[in-house]
Amino acid sequence: MKGTFLKKQIVWFVEITTPYSAVLLDTGQLYYGKLTKAGSSFPELTDVYYIQSSVNQETKAVASVLVRRGNEWHGPDRMFLNQRHIVLIEPVGTNSKVAQLIEDDKKGKH
Repeated sequence: MKGTFLKKQIVWFVEITTPYSAVLLDTGQLYYGKLTKAGSSFPELTDVYYIQSSVNQETKAVASVLVRRGNEWHGPDRMFLNQRHIVLIEPVGTNSKVAQLIEDDKKGKH
């Protein structure tokens, strides 16, 4: 018996109306940025930020800072994400702390 098997593909659509989105990957890494091509196999994230945490060994206090991606050795200006590894996408509220920190970074207020 001969036949052709077609792989079923789920096509999804995401409409975010805020300038920035939060994208959680199945690795646990959370990125913030401007999301385009959200319905494609490889959505694109530009103007990317992530949270970096550190623990003070003396006080055990945790400090978290918002880091702009692009200062790595290869100087990336965008990310192409494999949609199979995206757990969730959420809008970043324009009045949220993350949006405020991004705006401060853009204005040079570190």
